[in-house]
Amino acid sequence: MAKIEINQVAEILKKHKVDPALLREIVDELNFVTQPNADDDIKPPAPKKQFVVLLSDPEGKLPKQDLTGWVVQIPEDASPYSTTDRIFKGAYDFNASKRGRLLPVKSIGEALESGSAKYFRESELWVKTKMPVAVVVTDNILPKDEFKMEKVDRRRRNDREG
Repeated sequence: MAKIEINQVAEILKKHKVDPALLREIVDELNFVTQPNADDDIKPPAPKKQFVVLLSDPEGKLPKQDLTGWVVQIPEDASPYSTTDRIFKGAYDFNASKRGRLLPVKSIGEALESGSAKYFRESELWVKTKMPVAVVVTDNILPKDEFKMEKVDRRRRNDREG
Protein backbone atom coordinates (compact mmCIF):
# COMPACT_ATOMS: atom_id res chain seq x y z
CA MET A 1 0.00 0.00 0.00
CA ALA A 2 1.40 3.39 -0.98
CA LYS A 3 2.01 5.88 1.82
CA ILE A 4 1.30 9.55 1.29
CA GLU A 5 1.70 12.48 3.64
CA ILE A 6 -1.38 14.30 4.84
CA ASN A 7 0.04 17.60 3.55
CA GLN A 8 0.15 16.16 0.02
CA VAL A 9 -3.48 15.02 0.32
CA ALA A 10 -4.45 18.53 1.45
CA GLU A 11 -2.64 20.10 -1.53
CA ILE A 12 -4.40 17.75 -3.98
CA LEU A 13 -7.78 18.57 -2.46
CA LYS A 14 -7.01 22.32 -2.68
CA LYS A 15 -6.05 21.92 -6.34
CA HIS A 16 -9.45 20.34 -7.05
CA LYS A 17 -11.15 23.28 -5.30
CA VAL A 18 -12.71 21.45 -2.35
CA ASP A 19 -14.66 23.59 0.12
CA PRO A 20 -12.23 24.86 2.85
CA ALA A 21 -14.55 23.69 5.67
CA LEU A 22 -14.75 20.21 4.13
CA LEU A 23 -10.97 20.24 3.52
CA ARG A 24 -10.29 21.09 7.19
CA GLU A 25 -12.68 18.32 8.32
CA ILE A 26 -10.99 15.74 6.05
CA VAL A 27 -7.47 16.74 7.19
CA ASP A 28 -8.50 16.60 10.86
CA GLU A 29 -9.97 13.14 10.39
CA LEU A 30 -6.84 11.95 8.57
CA ASN A 31 -4.67 13.30 11.39
CA PHE A 32 -6.83 11.49 13.93
CA VAL A 33 -6.66 8.20 12.03
CA THR A 34 -2.88 8.35 11.60
CA GLN A 35 -2.11 9.14 15.26
CA PRO A 36 -0.16 6.31 16.90
CA ASN A 37 -2.17 4.23 19.33
CA ALA A 38 -1.15 4.10 22.97
CA ASP A 39 -0.98 0.30 22.58
CA ASP A 40 1.79 0.63 19.98
CA ASP A 41 4.11 2.25 22.53
CA ILE A 42 3.84 -0.61 25.04
CA LYS A 43 7.11 -2.50 25.24
CA PRO A 44 7.39 -6.07 26.41
CA PRO A 45 8.42 -6.34 30.05
CA ALA A 46 12.13 -6.48 30.76
CA PRO A 47 13.46 -9.90 31.71
CA LYS A 48 13.74 -10.54 35.43
CA LYS A 49 17.25 -10.25 36.77
CA GLN A 50 18.99 -11.33 39.93
CA PHE A 51 20.95 -8.89 42.03
CA VAL A 52 24.22 -10.08 43.54
CA VAL A 53 26.19 -8.13 46.11
CA LEU A 54 29.95 -8.58 45.57
CA LEU A 55 32.15 -7.95 48.61
CA SER A 56 35.88 -7.35 48.48
CA ASP A 57 37.77 -9.35 51.11
CA PRO A 58 41.50 -9.20 50.28
CA GLU A 59 42.54 -10.22 53.81
CA GLY A 60 40.14 -13.18 53.99
CA LYS A 61 38.40 -12.02 57.17
CA LEU A 62 34.84 -12.71 56.03
CA PRO A 63 33.38 -16.17 56.60
CA LYS A 64 33.46 -18.61 53.68
CA GLN A 65 29.89 -19.94 54.12
CA ASP A 66 26.94 -18.57 52.18
CA LEU A 67 26.01 -14.98 52.92
CA THR A 68 22.80 -13.20 52.00
CA GLY A 69 21.83 -9.56 52.02
CA TRP A 70 19.63 -6.88 50.52
CA VAL A 71 20.32 -4.14 48.01
CA VAL A 72 19.15 -0.66 48.99
CA GLN A 73 19.91 2.89 47.91
CA ILE A 74 20.48 5.97 50.02
CA PRO A 75 21.31 9.55 49.00
CA GLU A 76 24.82 10.04 47.64
CA ASP A 77 25.88 12.49 50.34
CA ALA A 78 24.57 10.31 53.21
CA SER A 79 26.81 8.05 55.23
CA PRO A 80 26.48 4.30 54.51
CA TYR A 81 26.48 3.75 58.28
CA SER A 82 23.10 5.50 58.48
CA THR A 83 21.46 2.73 56.43
CA THR A 84 20.36 0.65 59.43
CA ASP A 85 18.94 3.73 61.16
CA ARG A 86 16.94 4.49 58.03
CA ILE A 87 15.59 0.93 57.97
CA PHE A 88 14.68 1.18 61.67
CA LYS A 89 12.80 4.45 61.08
CA GLY A 90 10.90 2.97 58.13
CA ALA A 91 10.04 -0.15 60.15
CA TYR A 92 8.83 1.93 63.11
CA ASP A 93 6.68 4.06 60.79
CA PHE A 94 5.26 0.88 59.20
CA ASN A 95 4.49 -0.65 62.62
CA ALA A 96 2.66 2.56 63.58
CA SER A 97 0.37 2.24 60.54
CA LYS A 98 -2.93 0.35 60.53
CA ARG A 99 -1.46 -2.61 58.61
CA GLY A 100 1.65 -2.58 60.79
CA ARG A 101 -0.42 -2.77 63.96
CA LEU A 102 -2.15 -5.88 62.60
CA LEU A 103 1.06 -7.55 61.35
CA PRO A 104 4.08 -5.80 62.91
CA VAL A 105 7.55 -6.48 61.54
CA LYS A 106 10.13 -7.80 64.01
CA SER A 107 13.33 -8.00 61.95
CA ILE A 108 15.15 -6.11 59.25
CA GLY A 109 14.31 -8.86 56.75
CA GLU A 110 10.61 -8.66 57.54
CA ALA A 111 10.71 -4.86 57.35
CA LEU A 112 12.36 -4.86 53.91
CA GLU A 113 10.11 -7.64 52.62
CA SER A 114 6.69 -6.50 53.82
CA GLY A 115 7.18 -2.81 54.55
CA SER A 116 5.76 -0.46 51.95
CA ALA A 117 8.09 1.80 49.95
CA LYS A 118 6.32 4.93 51.21
CA TYR A 119 7.60 4.37 54.75
CA PHE A 120 11.19 3.99 53.58
CA ARG A 121 10.93 6.91 51.15
CA GLU A 122 10.32 9.24 54.09
CA SER A 123 13.68 8.19 55.56
CA GLU A 124 15.33 8.47 52.11
CA LEU A 125 15.88 4.74 51.64
CA TRP A 126 14.95 2.87 48.48
CA VAL A 127 14.70 -0.92 48.71
CA LYS A 128 15.88 -2.58 45.49
CA THR A 129 15.46 -6.21 46.60
CA LYS A 130 12.73 -7.22 48.99
CA MET A 131 13.99 -10.81 49.15
CA PRO A 132 17.57 -11.47 50.28
CA VAL A 133 20.09 -12.08 47.50
CA ALA A 134 23.34 -14.04 47.39
CA VAL A 135 26.49 -12.22 48.48
CA VAL A 136 29.70 -13.30 46.76
CA VAL A 137 33.04 -12.74 48.51
CA THR A 138 36.14 -12.19 46.38
CA ASP A 139 39.79 -11.51 47.15
CA ASN A 140 39.67 -8.63 44.63
CA ILE A 141 42.79 -9.87 42.77
CA LEU A 142 42.98 -10.78 39.09
CA PRO A 143 45.37 -13.61 38.19
CA LYS A 144 48.56 -12.28 36.58
CA ASP A 145 49.42 -15.26 34.36
CA GLU A 146 46.51 -16.30 32.17
CA PHE A 147 48.20 -19.61 31.31
CA LYS A 148 48.05 -20.84 34.91
CA MET A 149 44.27 -20.90 34.73
CA GLU A 150 42.84 -24.04 33.21
CA LYS A 151 40.88 -23.18 30.11
CA VAL A 152 37.92 -25.42 29.40
CA ASP A 153 36.25 -25.36 26.01
CA ARG A 154 32.70 -26.27 26.98
CA ARG A 155 31.69 -26.78 23.36
CA ARG A 156 33.98 -29.80 23.08
CA ARG A 157 33.15 -31.36 26.43
CA ASN A 158 31.22 -34.20 24.78
CA ASP A 159 34.21 -35.09 22.54
CA ARG A 160 36.44 -35.75 25.56
CA GLU A 161 33.84 -37.83 27.37
CA GLY A 162 33.05 -40.03 24.34
